[in-house]
Amino acid sequence: MLCNLCPHTCNVNRPLRPGAPGTLGFCRCYTMPRAARAALHFWEEPVISGTKGSGTVFFSGCTLQCVFCQNSVISTEGKGWEVTAEALRQIYHNLIQQGAHNINLVTPTQYLPTILESLTPALPVPVVYNCGGYETIATLKRLKGKVQIYLPDLKYYSESPARRYSHAPNYFETATKAILEMFRQTGPYEMDDATGLLKKGIIIRHLILPGLIEDSKRIIDWVTQTFRPGDVLFSLMRQYVPCGSVSDSQYPDLNRTLTNAEYEEVEKYLFSTSIEDGFVQEVASADSQFIPAFDGTGILKSTQT
Repeated sequence: MLCNLCPHTCNVNRPLRPGAPGTLGFCRCYTMPRAARAALHFWEEPVISGTKGSGTVFFSGCTLQCVFCQNSVISTEGKGWEVTAEALRQIYHNLIQQGAHNINLVTPTQYLPTILESLTPALPVPVVYNCGGYETIATLKRLKGKVQIYLPDLKYYSESPARRYSHAPNYFETATKAILEMFRQTGPYEMDDATGLLKKGIIIRHLILPGLIEDSKRIIDWVTQTFRPGDVLFSLMRQYVPCGSVSDSQYPDLNRTLTNAEYEEVEKYLFSTSIEDGFVQEVASADSQFIPAFDGTGILKSTQT
């Protein structure tokens, strides 16, 4: 089957696994999913992580190739272990048994057919689709009814940094159309009054990047102009640290953390708008200690049983 799951529309017949016939596309992923970690995760927004953690499955590869990705060992280098739909169902079951409030699928789009199979029958907890926002409407429509919570990034407003840093042409137009489709599926967000957890809806995430303060403001403008209070949640993130291929010789403009002045300017702008529902981050979030260990936790045990 020719792969056009993401906006890169590579139109190639991806190999099933290493050594099999076929052609790798932009994501450089095989058809059989690979994942690097499945564990309770406590560093998402409070309405996702709660008190017991989000049952998070980190998939290998990504339909974006962000040069600053903090998970580059799996997103770009492809570290991970093969998992079938049956193994994924067992992984979800294990996480729910551990108390997971939800099942959180991180960068799953390149493995959509197996993901869909793994989500049948429906799970007893919400499914979170955690992605970079660079999605096609066709792919999202296949997820309708299987995903209760969308957690998309909205990374860029301007075309130049989207192409330079994430190799994502037409990012803003593509991602905003995708977010509107997500909203059509979920409707306004709903909370569980008893637990304070998100039951359904969208959290739009925006990571402020060094030197791109005006992009951040234009993204806040779009959210303000597009949604009414109570429609979506907005998460302003200051956790950027130089990772991936960022260095003094490559992408030196990104080889620093945000200044306090940069973050405070964007935060002040956010607070001047009608956006009331959402989250901001403390300066301590900009630390590589929050990058998970991609060591097969929760994957190896499940695939070997």
